[in-house]
Amino acid sequence: MPTRPRARRAVLALLLAFGVALPAWAARVARVEVHGLDEVMTTNVVESLSINDETGTDIGDRRLDYLLDQAESETRGALEPFGYYSPTVKVTRDGEVVRIDVTLGPQVTVRRAAVHVGGDAAKDKVVTDQVDAFHPVTGEPLDHTIYEASKTRISRTLADRGYFDADLTAHRVEVTRATGSATIDLEWASGVRYGMGAVTFVQTPKSIVDDSLLRKMVRWDIGAPYQQGRVERLRESLQRLDYFSGIDVAVHPEKAVDHNVPIDVTLTPAKRTVYTVGLSYGSDSGAGARLGMDRRWLNRRGHKVTIDLDYAQRRKTMTLQYRIPAFAWVDGWYTIALQGADEQTDFIDNRRLEFVASRSGRINRRLDAVAGLHVLRERWAYAAEDDGDPTTPPDYRYASFVFPQLDATYVDVDDRLMPRRGYGATAFVRGGRGSAEGVSGVLFVQAHATLNWYRGLGPRNRFLARGELGQTWSDTPTELLPPSLRFHAGGERSIRGYGWREVGPRIGAPGQRFAVGAEKVVTASAEFEHYLNDSWGVAGFIDTGSAFNDKPDLHTGVGFGVRWKSPVGPVRLDIAHGLSSPDSPVQIYLSLGAEL
Repeated sequence: MPTRPRARRAVLALLLAFGVALPAWAARVARVEVHGLDEVMTTNVVESLSINDETGTDIGDRRLDYLLDQAESETRGALEPFGYYSPTVKVTRDGEVVRIDVTLGPQVTVRRAAVHVGGDAAKDKVVTDQVDAFHPVTGEPLDHTIYEASKTRISRTLADRGYFDADLTAHRVEVTRATGSATIDLEWASGVRYGMGAVTFVQTPKSIVDDSLLRKMVRWDIGAPYQQGRVERLRESLQRLDYFSGIDVAVHPEKAVDHNVPIDVTLTPAKRTVYTVGLSYGSDSGAGARLGMDRRWLNRRGHKVTIDLDYAQRRKTMTLQYRIPAFAWVDGWYTIALQGADEQTDFIDNRRLEFVASRSGRINRRLDAVAGLHVLRERWAYAAEDDGDPTTPPDYRYASFVFPQLDATYVDVDDRLMPRRGYGATAFVRGGRGSAEGVSGVLFVQAHATLNWYRGLGPRNRFLARGELGQTWSDTPTELLPPSLRFHAGGERSIRGYGWREVGPRIGAPGQRFAVGAEKVVTASAEFEHYLNDSWGVAGFIDTGSAFNDKPDLHTGVGFGVRWKSPVGPVRLDIAHGLSSPDSPVQIYLSLGAEL
């Protein structure tokens, strides 16, 4: 039978009455168990218990008795934030284990909730919407966590809207235990709403760009009603420039003049030139290296230059890019780019030169868009059409096209590196005219879209779904369009289990047939991930789809993968096999970086 504190004291008193000398008794508590509560309540109770601090150590009897007596009141206090003011709590000890059994009883409900905001904010819809959204309301259980969160949202909204003199003049929660009810009284005196003030830019230790460039990102007039969102937009605009390693934006309501709040921005320049070096290997491209140079600012007007060379055995690309800051309408860039590409693989000999002039812009926090004009010159020949005579020149096809293109990217997720909720979408529309194989006046229009959807399933599981759809409309056969203007399928982020661009219309002799691209594409993917701990996980997936001209010839691939949340971003290793081609080799894919 467990030893009760009162029984033990009675034994001690009896022994002392007979003059028996006793040693000092010591006790030990190995663990504390709480029963009858959910996980959140249990955690709150355990963290509130003083006896928890003594587990695993020897303590005296008097100290133990005191801690056991305290455990009941501490448990009651820990349950009050959840609205339980009259629980039944029983504390017992069995050897080195202390057990606390709780019967919650009725939860206190709100009898009356009076929440008011006075002053200028009483006419501010954003503030009044937060007041209307306050919980708990009359008839709801009194949960102090929800109460504090609602109160904090109102206070934060007042600050974000420029009510810097706002004062919480009444904040009272009264609980009547006899009736199991509570009343809430909250009242703010908002004072006047401040306005947006002047912005002062300080570049330290040296100035690298003209202040006139930075001031174009200040999108408010002095005296306009204060909104913290405008300040955050200024900070984000400065970050996207990529000129500065440190950005400190300080709001000074205490220095307001005529209730207009001045804002100081301190900027620390980043390293001016960034060089990148990397190695690569692809089954189609072979071994290669990548070299890059990014000049973050070329002059005091903030122009940028980027040079990128991707040089592999069978695929080479060089890109030159010149960017000029653009602030009319939306933040973005005017870009002039020239790219040359040379591809010499087992199935195609392709060279391409493309000039692009574009204007990019951030429409809002989720939507980015790019409008550009493309001038394309391309030459290609298929290895499948080679007659094997080295003296015979390849049968080259040539195409020249000029076309505008509009791209859009929409991302609404909780985390761009590793999304667990939300979706991301991309789309483009392009069309123009050109000449190919001696045929002039070739017209085409294309539309393409992708959608990625993410859903967390518990703390360690994630489901991903992806879809892709593309369509070409042209008054000539697809074969007249250069390969870069056709749709392809197969490979990573398309149909795993098949080689890069392997799925689609093919040419060549049996056993040596190669995909050449098509006028349509449709692909879909479903993937489930399970993480074994905070860093490592496994995945299973199925992909399907096709690139086609008339009817889709769906190819399906299945596989599994390993996931690692590395310090520099997610790493994905996938192994897949194509079900539609049982004799096709197993494909291995390795990727690093954000999914969106």
